[in-house]
Amino acid sequence: FLVTWLAYVGIQESKRSANLMVALKILVIIFVIVLGFFYVNTDNWTPFMPNGFSGVLKGVSAVFFAYIGFDAISTTAEECANPQRDLPKGMIYSLVICTVLYILIAFVLTGMVPYSTLNVNDPLAFVFDMVNLKWVSYIISLSAVVATTSVLLVFQIGQPRIWMSMSRDGLLPKRFSKIHPRFKTPSFATIITGIIVGIPALFLNLTVVTDLTSIGTLFAFILVCGGV
Repeated sequence: FLVTWLAYVGIQESKRSANLMVALKILVIIFVIVLGFFYVNTDNWTPFMPNGFSGVLKGVSAVFFAYIGFDAISTTAEECANPQRDLPKGMIYSLVICTVLYILIAFVLTGMVPYSTLNVNDPLAFVFDMVNLKWVSYIISLSAVVATTSVLLVFQIGQPRIWMSMSRDGLLPKRFSKIHPRFKTPSFATIITGIIVGIPALFLNLTVVTDLTSIGTLFAFILVCGGV
């Protein structure tokens, strides 16, 4: 509800909130990487690909949702001062930064404990519990809430703007492209997005949600590439 309200009242308020949350979670990630490297045991990296290349591909399909955010940037084209310059830069910079951080986190996690023990809901907090650094796991758990909120905010901004464009093209009712006279946001589409995301989240299992998100995104990307 709060994220939907933030997306409803304006892009500037959403931007400031997202920037603050992203800065916080990146600081925590860098802190975790630096601290974790002191506890890495290189023996845990042998064999380097225990499940072979097919195992890598299965892992990719399971975490495909991690890369949805890069296409979400494109939905804010109308909010940019210079979209032809800003959008490509935003996408490429975020892609490079996230890829580097993902690789470093993966090295730290699999170096600190055997990979077979990482099948838990909160692997970052778990590995620091294993090395008796419980205070770090508390920081990570808190930052995970912030990180999830920031991601949700980005998608709650992006989805209404997709529906707004579809409405302009006549693929959805005209009400979806209605702009709030004061806040200058697609108000109706934002409220509908909040309802559709919020209510199922109360009842669905987390694993089911992430799997559905991954396969849905992968399918959408395949359709787009096929269409192009």
